Amino acid sequence: MKHLLASTCLVAGLLAMTGAARAECGDVTIASMNWQSAEVLAALDKFILTEGYGCNAEVIVGDTVPTITSMIEKGEPDLAPEGWVDLLPDVVNRGIEEGKLIGAAVALSDAAVQGWWIPKYIADAHPDIKTIDDALKHPELFPDPEDKSKGAVHNGPQGWGGTV
Repeated sequence: MKHLLASTCLVAGLLAMTGAARAECGDVTIASMNWQSAEVLAALDKFILTEGYGCNAEVIVGDTVPTITSMIEKGEPDLAPEGWVDLLPDVVNRGIEEGKLIGAAVALSDAAVQGWWIPKYIADAHPDIKTIDDALKHPELFPDPEDKSKGAVHNGPQGWGGTV
């Protein structure tokens, strides 16, 4: 998985700034996405920029697709410490090609894995389930809480790109 993280390179760049450059930091907006790792990274960036460099850093609410699209189209926010760019590869690639977006580092160095997962006890009891199509043949093993006659897929919080 590719992740957009400017935090690490931003901090490294700021550490090399001269006093005059630090004084010119000004206003910086940082998108905080609605998951924990992105919230921590946004808070850390704000702390470093504000306390270490005297910037007027503000954390704003963000989400991957609207935030990255806005960064490319409007130049706002200034920083997105983490974003799941796999959701909009064409938009991200265009932003990078046009020089409107810079991927500075990887937020999760071990990467992150998106996929379909089933409990081990179900896999052990049903070794024939090897693919998504195999799982879809067994809705009775994954009952919908509202209608037990149907299977259910839980693919992330409502509104996240993974739910698409």
